[in-house]
Amino acid sequence: MTFTAVVLTLHPEMFPGPLGVSLAGRALAEGRWRLETMALRQFGVGRHRAVDDTPAGGGPGMVMRVDVMARAIDAARAAHPELPVWIPTPRAPRLDQRRVRALAQGPGVILLCPRFEGLDERIFAVRPVERFALADVVLSGGELPAMALLDACVRLLPGVMGAPASGAEESFERGLLEYPQFTRPLEFEGHAIPEVLRSGNHAAIAAWRRARAEADTEAWRPDLMAGTGGSRGRAQGERR
Repeated sequence: MTFTAVVLTLHPEMFPGPLGVSLAGRALAEGRWRLETMALRQFGVGRHRAVDDTPAGGGPGMVMRVDVMARAIDAARAAHPELPVWIPTPRAPRLDQRRVRALAQGPGVILLCPRFEGLDERIFAVRPVERFALADVVLSGGELPAMALLDACVRLLPGVMGAPASGAEESFERGLLEYPQFTRPLEFEGHAIPEVLRSGNHAAIAAWRRARAEADTEAWRPDLMAGTGGSRGRAQGERR
């Protein structure tokens, strides 16, 4: 089974974009995952293939039409009935590593990328869609959140990362931010690599890393500390 991503967007030229380079790009070239785009404009209405209209009740901006979005979703699901449909929206739970890992273990995903003021709310009543929020920021459209989600998924696919332990040792995989990393030179502008990391004592190194992961999570992301097994909280979310 090859992980397949189908992106419904007004701007298919944005893809693969960053997904065409580095780990994701190499995996795409090797056939470890597939990427398709479908232009939303082809499902538009009227001479100009309109995909949006003015907000009901008045207000600024435009809203993406529910009939157009439903047709796009139906077309994608007809071609890929096994794939779930995901939509980035701020009115959703924030994306975390648990959801990413679960999605990456499946056949793939259909991603609908909103624009303008967002989607007609009725899309969530008439079609089965999963919502996710990337961060507490406003973006111009759903393409960047879609890319972030796909990058997070693709790197977890078998054979994409060189070392199997790479994914397990990262921020949020074990419920904490990842411990700090160091490499050569041994000393730089008066700052040396911690002595314990040069000791060769693997038990001491593991203990130091765990302690620093806990301390950094408490310092930088105290909101993530609640609900951890053990003495401190566990976190879920994105790599630092």
